[in-house]
Parts: sequence; structure tokens; C-alpha cells
Amino acid sequence: MSRRWIQNPNRCADEYLDGIEDFIEFALRNGMIETYSIWNLHGEQVDHASSSNAPRVDNVEPIVDPNDQVMGIIQDAFPFASTNINQEGEDDVPTPIDSAEFERYEKLLKNANQELYPGCESFSVLTAIVELMHGKIKYRMSNLCFDYFLGVFKRMLPMDNCLPKDHKHAQKVLRGLGLGYEKIHACKNNCMLFYKEHETLDTCPICNELRFKMTSQNRTTKIPQKVMRYLPLKPRLQRLYMSTHTATDMRWHKEKRVDDDVMRHPADGEAWKEFDRTFPEFAADPRNVRLGLATDGFNPYGVLNQHHSTWPIFAFPYNLPPWKCMKKEYMMMTVLITEDPGRSIDVYLRPLVDELKDLWTNGVRTYDKSTGRMFTLRAAIMWTVNDFPAYAIVSGWSTKGYMACPVCKEDVTSGWHAGKVCYLGHRRWLPWDHEWREKDKEFDGNTERHLRPREWSGDEILEQLNRLDFAPFGKTVSRTRPSTHLNWTHKPMFFELPYWLKLKLRHNLDVMHVEKNVFDTLVDTILDIEGKTKDTIKARLDLERMGIRRGLWMNRDSDKARRDLAFFSMKPNDKKEFLKFVSSVKFPDGYASNIARCVNVDGGKFTGLKSHDCHVFMQPLLPVGIRHLLPEDVVKPIIFLYKYDARDGSLARRGIACWSCQLSLDVSNRKASRRAEKKRTQQGKARRINYGGLGSI
Repeated sequence: MSRRWIQNPNRCADEYLDGIEDFIEFALRNGMIETYSIWNLHGEQVDHASSSNAPRVDNVEPIVDPNDQVMGIIQDAFPFASTNINQEGEDDVPTPIDSAEFERYEKLLKNANQELYPGCESFSVLTAIVELMHGKIKYRMSNLCFDYFLGVFKRMLPMDNCLPKDHKHAQKVLRGLGLGYEKIHACKNNCMLFYKEHETLDTCPICNELRFKMTSQNRTTKIPQKVMRYLPLKPRLQRLYMSTHTATDMRWHKEKRVDDDVMRHPADGEAWKEFDRTFPEFAADPRNVRLGLATDGFNPYGVLNQHHSTWPIFAFPYNLPPWKCMKKEYMMMTVLITEDPGRSIDVYLRPLVDELKDLWTNGVRTYDKSTGRMFTLRAAIMWTVNDFPAYAIVSGWSTKGYMACPVCKEDVTSGWHAGKVCYLGHRRWLPWDHEWREKDKEFDGNTERHLRPREWSGDEILEQLNRLDFAPFGKTVSRTRPSTHLNWTHKPMFFELPYWLKLKLRHNLDVMHVEKNVFDTLVDTILDIEGKTKDTIKARLDLERMGIRRGLWMNRDSDKARRDLAFFSMKPNDKKEFLKFVSSVKFPDGYASNIARCVNVDGGKFTGLKSHDCHVFMQPLLPVGIRHLLPEDVVKPIIFLYKYDARDGSLARRGIACWSCQLSLDVSNRKASRRAEKKRTQQGKARRINYGGLGSI
């Protein structure tokens, strides 16, 4: 049909009205396009009684034979197992696998071709086990529950079925598909690993603790005091190139990334580009893997044991595009520590660092499924990502005490205020001629003459560490640290990596953890929540002692001094209005969780907010909710914080120093003067005489 009527600017013309009628008639007669997807899971109904003659396309997923899927998995795990190989040292000729690898391949192939029971064409032994194990992991089934149902299924099937009888036997069948892990015994006091040259020892040479537990003499199996799990990195990196799904994506950062000075991926950052300039040989092959390490402790038992902490160490391949590199499918757990290692984390990092050194120096021969050729795969750690406590463990610089800042080091500005160590000196980061440097009463009572702290290079840090003498690792060693050590607790093992000194950015803070801490402090102070607000009696007394911010001193009008509500905290009615506003907000599906469930209007606080909830709350909700409930000088820095968090890093760096200073700026006097000016203006308006006419409007 003709669509010229759409361009007619006169919406009342006959041509336009006739065109609308013709279009409606055409739509009713022909319906949607043939390729339209019916969103039945979103509530869209299929009109089976429609009189439309247009053919419909049903959204039927293609039926995939599970046996074919399992064979595809085997081919990905052993891409060149059945290839006739003529080894002549050429890069485009696959190298043969060893006998143990070929034996694993034959066992898997046998189970993949063996029927679950005679006459069963739908499932092989391997297919059935893969399907059942997938359901176990997906629905978080315990091993005991899995054993029970596996026994039930085995009794349901014909007598001569080949289904494993329990979880242990099922794992034996799948062992060839998995990548495996190593159990390495550790000293009970975290002094050392019974690894390599110490593998045959029965006692720790540092603390003389026994390697195995004391058991009865009749027991033949020895039980180690402590075990760490190490998951080798090389086969996991090789698996990325043995799969057709990821082999091409591992070159995305070089071949498909758009370089337009916009930060979308770590490859857009200066640290990545500086690494390429420093090590051009490594950067020449885009298949070489750039990794990030992350670790943190968590309690896998929930509230059953509050003192237990398990520490996994994950590696993330940054070669992948941004929509894949942070997915759980590509998170590689390399080390699993069964308790908080503290400063002894380097003891457990020893196998990983040894493998990383070999991956940098020698690499590992890997088959690239996308090109069908062999190449030497190398890998490098670009940086670590942790929260602030884990930052101290990994970097070797304690984040507690007067020198807690790992950037400023001994040049940090800190002091004892309100019963704790506080870190001041935000004005040091301002330009030298900034007016706030000269103000004293508006800040901490002093002018600022210090320059911003300098950046330490890797060579300078290593030189400083080499001059220090650290105590051995372990729990039994004295924790007293000499003053000459500053805040160094140990020499990080990462300095053994040949490239670690040249990295521009060695350690990162997890933004979500930092954002949640900032959010909790900010909201708890605004809502004046008892026990959580930073506006405490000790803080008020400190202001009196320093002789600044007289409007926030303790009120001593009566016999007993009291802390009045600060101008930056909400009144009870405003607090209730703010909480009701938050509880009424609804987000699109998938944007955020139900924040309303975390609002306690009667209690005047929030409970159970997760890190992502705080991220969503701080950006769109907080500025809107407080803008009419708090003074303008309080709202402006919070709105800027929202803009800073949403901007890219280059814009944020220029404004974060001013924002930090603005939060500590005394605006109480300015608020009082504005209130007086507003009062004078209202009084002047009240004295005016209304003579009527246009002048009174």
C-alpha cells in the first residue's frame, strides 16, 4: 500500500484520514509480520481464533539431541585427540596429546557411546550423568539428596542399566571432562605449604607443628591438619581456546574494540595501554591473556558459624568483551583457602605465582579452535581487585592506623578525632591557587600548604621493601612491627613476577564495596540513626576543642549538655516522608531488587540493603528524595556525588577533590546568613502597601 499520506502535514486532509483507514484495514487483514515473536512468557496471548489468513510462525525451540551436545563437549575438551599428526615443529600442526590424556578421551568416548540400558536410544551413560549433575548444581541439591534420587532412578530402570549408584561414582565418570584440582597440605599455623621441596616433610620446619592429625594406630589413612585446593590455571586458559564459543571472543579487545577514548573496557584504560608500550612482544599477539585477580572472605554456612571464613581467589580473563568477561561462566577459581589467611596469604599464593611466572616466561602450547592452529599462550596479571581489608592482605600495606592510605603512605594526613583515626587533608589535592587552601575556620582551623602526595613507582617500592626485614609467615610469630617498617606487613609475592614492577596500576578497590560504605555513612548521618551516625557526642566535643563550627557544639543551656539535631540531618517528619517516598518507588523488571522491603518507616531506617541496592539508591533515588528536605548546601554535594559516580573516570578525577572538600566545608554560618536574608526579604514584602491594579499582581 502507498505511504505518501504519512508525509502530509495537514492532519485533517482527506488524504491523511483515508490513509489511516486504509492502514488499519491492512493491519487487520494481514496481521503482524511473519517473523514476529510472540512473547507468551511475558503475558502476550496467542489468538488462535483469528481470522487472519497470514501464516503464523510459532516460537518453537529447535530440538537438540542431548547425546550430540555431550559429543560436542568432548570435542571441545579434546579438539585434536583423533587428528593424524605429523609433528615437525610447525605452529600450524597440532601436537599430539600424551597417553594419559588419550586414555581419558577413550573412557569418555566409551561412556558417550554406551547406552544407559539395552535398547535406550535417548540417553547414553555420559549424557544421563551430565543431565543429572546439571540439575544437582542448578537446584543446589546436596550430595546426600543426589545419592538418594540416583538410587531411586537406578531401581526404576531395567536391571542391567549402567547408571552410577551414587555421586562419588558419577564424579569418577565425569573426571575426564573436568579440569581437576590439586590438594596441597598446609601448616596448621599458615607457616608454609608442604609443596615441592617440602612435600615429603611430616612437620613444619618453622613452628614444628605436625602435618597430620593424631589418630588411632589402626587407621591407615592419615588426615592432614589443613588442606588448600589449587586449581591449575593453564588448562583453564587452554579451555578458552578449545571452545568455538570463546576462541574468537578472546581476540575481541584487539580486533573488535572501538578505540574512541571512552572507557568501556579495561583495554580503554591507561594502565592497559602503558603495559602494551612497555611489553610490545607480549602485546603483539592478542591471544595472550590479560588477567585480573580478586579475593574476599565469606561464610558459606550462613549464620550457623559466624567465625568461619572461606577465601577463594578468582582470575578473570579481560580479553573477552565486557558483556562476557565478568560473567560467572568465565570466573576461574584458582585457590581455595579454608580460613582467613591474613598476612600469610602469600603462602597459599605460591603455586599460583609459580605458574604465572612460567606462563610469562615459557607459555604453554595451546590449540586455537577458531584458526585450527597451535600457538604459545602467555598470560599476565594486570592488577588485583579487592575491598579495603583484602587490599591490605594482598598488597602488604596495612590499611589500619595513622598511615592506612596505601597511596599517600607515610605522607598521609591523619589524626585522632571522635575516638578513632580520621584522615583529613583533602585540600592537598586542590590546585595550588585554590581559594579553599587559604580558609581555616571553614575547615579544620588550619590553612593548607601541603602539596598532593607523589606517586611511588614499582622500583621505589621494591627498593624500600628490600631494605626491610620481615618476620616469617604464621600465627605463632610476634605481630609487633618496627616503626621503620611504616605500614608494611610483608613483601608481596607478586614482586617475583618479572613485569609487576612496571605495572602502572597494581591494586584496585572494588567500587561496589566503597560505594556501599559511603552510602551507609551518608544515609545513617542524614537520618541521624543512633549508633550509626557520624554526628556523635565525641565529634561535637572535638569541634569545641578545635574551636570551629560553633553551631554544632553541645547545647549547654540546661544543667545537662545535649546534642541538638544538626542542620544536615532530617527532622522526624521529614525522615518519615523520605522513607515513604523510597518505599513507594517501583523499578522496571531486572533494574533493581525490591528496595521497598528494606524500608522500616516506623523504625526510621533501612535494613538488608545489598551493594547493588545501594548503587541504585545513591544514583537516581537519593538526590530526588532529599532535595526539598535538606538545605541546599547539603544537597548540592550529594547530587554531585551522584553525577560523579555516573560519569567516566576522567571527569570524576577533576571533581572528586572539590567534592571531598565541599563535604568538610563549614556551611552552617552561610546557612544562618541565608536564613536571615530570607527573613529580611519576607519582612520587606509584608510592609509593602497593596494599592491594587497591575502592580499588586
